[in-house]
Amino acid sequence: MQEPVLSQARWVDRTSVVPLYAQIEAIVRARIASGEWRVDEQIPTETEFCATYDVSRVTVRKALANLTGEGLLSRGRGKGTFVRDARMTAAARSVSSFSAELTNLGMKPGSRVLSMDMVPASDAVAEKMMIEPGTMLWHLRRLRTADDSPIGIQTALILADRCPGLDRLMKDDVSLYEILKTDFGLAPLRAIEVFKVAGVPRSQSALLRVAQGSHAFVVTRVTFEERGAFEYTTSILRGDRYQLSVVLQNSK
Repeated sequence: MQEPVLSQARWVDRTSVVPLYAQIEAIVRARIASGEWRVDEQIPTETEFCATYDVSRVTVRKALANLTGEGLLSRGRGKGTFVRDARMTAAARSVSSFSAELTNLGMKPGSRVLSMDMVPASDAVAEKMMIEPGTMLWHLRRLRTADDSPIGIQTALILADRCPGLDRLMKDDVSLYEILKTDFGLAPLRAIEVFKVAGVPRSQSALLRVAQGSHAFVVTRVTFEERGAFEYTTSILRGDRYQLSVVLQNSK
């Protein structure tokens, strides 16, 4: 009788051309698909993965970060890693810049740099980005426009060691992602976005040219490249100018 695929996938093959982190990803997928690890169940720790498969912590972290980025796992600092209900994760969209998104909607994108400095990562941001608290981040705040009219305010936190000198390159009406890709080789592969509805705070209503408390989308986004998360962005988008369209389709 042929050995089950799951059993064959329990061990890494060091002679394979497939990277070790990708093999760990496949093992985790297989064990979840088989029902061995169920939704909301905690999976082994990084240390246990390292001991079981004789791989480095860097390899394990990259594999788990990729699976987290896809929505298959959820990770909390000091809490462990858990299986997520994949059915509750929206279908993947392309990871594009806000400028590209507005262009695709037929609008002329624009931006104005409001401030840019460097800050240490708070505990909350460090947990979202899976980095150490205190890691230095660029703190970039911009007013985003569509057809020369305000549409949102974005605050981006970006790993400073991945893009030294970014503050000298950021100017009005330029794409942050284009600079990150062209000057620093940072190409986004995946992102996790969370949309909430809230009122525009008084401190930002004048910039957006709306009344305080007007409806807005508050969007948080963690963006990943091949080495892990590099950006955490919070956007406040005018509810009267921005909308989210999601295509829903039943499986056959």
